[in-house]
Amino acid sequence: MLIAAPANSTRIAKRFAELRSVGELGIVAYITAGDPTLDLTLQFGLALAEAGADVIELGVPFSDPLADGPTIQRASERALQAGTTMAGVLELVRRIRQSSQVPLVLFSYYNPILQMGLERFAAAAAQAGADGVLATDLTPEESEEYRQILHAQNLDTIFLAAPTSSDERLKKISAASSGFLYLISRTGVTGARDSLSQELPALLRRVHQFTALPVAVGFGISLPVHVSVLGGLADAAVVGSALVSEIEKAASPQAAADALRDRVHKLKEAGRLGLSRREATR
Repeated sequence: MLIAAPANSTRIAKRFAELRSVGELGIVAYITAGDPTLDLTLQFGLALAEAGADVIELGVPFSDPLADGPTIQRASERALQAGTTMAGVLELVRRIRQSSQVPLVLFSYYNPILQMGLERFAAAAAQAGADGVLATDLTPEESEEYRQILHAQNLDTIFLAAPTSSDERLKKISAASSGFLYLISRTGVTGARDSLSQELPALLRRVHQFTALPVAVGFGISLPVHVSVLGGLADAAVVGSALVSEIEKAASPQAAADALRDRVHKLKEAGRLGLSRREATR
């Protein structure tokens, strides 16, 4: 059954429309909520927004993060040890929204959402000011009720596609998604890499055959050169482990905030520079 997407344009849709109008690659920045505390995540989130992040994903810490690499696993452990809960993450969204209109995505495994209750979660997320949700381990086939309830609250439902996704599965993922489609650049778990998969351009061309949604590429994106490569192929780059690593290794919260600003600023500049170079060769 086809579930209607949000009737009103979300901040996510509006931001991607703005990016498309100027041909600019977006930066989707992921950090783990509550790492090391929710108060500091507020500071870090605002730093990312000030640096030009187009969308911020707030990871809801989970005790059994199957798809996450060591960097994000450690961040989840720190956040859970600090007492971070789904209710706390939703309050964090509310606090960010008091200072910024940056699009916010709740990035979670399905269990914490289900434990809270779908209707209660959706209402609370919308009231707090969230724009979309990505439940990493929820499949399109099992998502009908979830999508119906979230769309009723004007929340985008974002799903993952992978290099192993068949054409038929890409159709299902596209039909279930709104806001943007998150394309995993390679098989395996999250983590920064030195280079992107050589098969990625062909994969992106195949994905675009089945969706009109913006496509954001994640897993292994960490360097400005990655952003330059993706320009003209994808709509956004998702940067996660590299940002979480900046928080983990920083000597102080201020140093972490400064490092986040600097990295996102450089990534945004790479996206704009890639655009300028493409225009110059037309």
